[in-house]
Amino acid sequence: MQIAFVDLKKQYDGIRQEVLAEIAKALDSMQLFLGPNVQALDDEFACYCGAEFGIGVGSGTEALHLALLACGVGQGDEVITVSNTFFATVEAIALVGARPVFVDVDPDTFNMDVSQVEGAITNRTKAIMPVHLYGQSADMDPIIDLARGHGLKIIEDACQAHGAEYRGRRVGSMGDAGCFSFYYGKNLGAYGEAGMVVTSDPDVAERCRMLRNHGQNTRYYHPVMGVNGRLDEIQAAVLRVKLPHLDEWNERRVMLLRHTGRGYPRRWSNRWRCPGRNMFTISM
Repeated sequence: MQIAFVDLKKQYDGIRQEVLAEIAKALDSMQLFLGPNVQALDDEFACYCGAEFGIGVGSGTEALHLALLACGVGQGDEVITVSNTFFATVEAIALVGARPVFVDVDPDTFNMDVSQVEGAITNRTKAIMPVHLYGQSADMDPIIDLARGHGLKIIEDACQAHGAEYRGRRVGSMGDAGCFSFYYGKNLGAYGEAGMVVTSDPDVAERCRMLRNHGQNTRYYHPVMGVNGRLDEIQAAVLRVKLPHLDEWNERRVMLLRHTGRGYPRRWSNRWRCPGRNMFTISM
């Protein structure tokens, strides 16, 4: 017997009519980029995360890339992160011309071992990029303290942790920027490629908005070099339908994992559990 890793068809069947209706509205309007769905999703997902601003982009990789640029990371800088992550984390660092500096992970959480971070800081270090892997948060409070003490930026890679919490705060909201992937297999997935940067820094938000749209702040005026990193209206419409279901779907995943006793390390500690929940938010 073969069991699918993620049953997207079953999920779609439960929201089919609403999804089709919202896609039809987007097509009827023919406002297909940076329109009302993208603007609304930016606000709704930022609010969900506890951040002030959301900037929808083309993918999670794009979110990491643009967040690094918006935080001033560039050629010759160093970014402290972990190798126990998907390739895009390091890919984004390399794309801005910076050098990834790796620290090991805590064997109980598989996330950044904070005790190693300070020893990795040099005069070239510009940022720390913790990865919230498998739906559980890195230990953010000491990371924040270190960053503040050394004048470093924090870019959270939350591409596998939609809805996860750390001591009552949603991941993505604690650093200078948080980055999410809406790849179709994620627990909040588009029907194609999509991503999001969330931040409470208005300057970072404004730079991300410009960078995702060829560096424009008004049409055909390009103060900075940007990319074509826009989120399209159809993907935003799909994500807006799905977002109200996210907590319920996360709880369902947790229940299934607890029921089977498989799929997560038994060593994960109670201190990482989401307040009011019996287990972590699991992102697959």
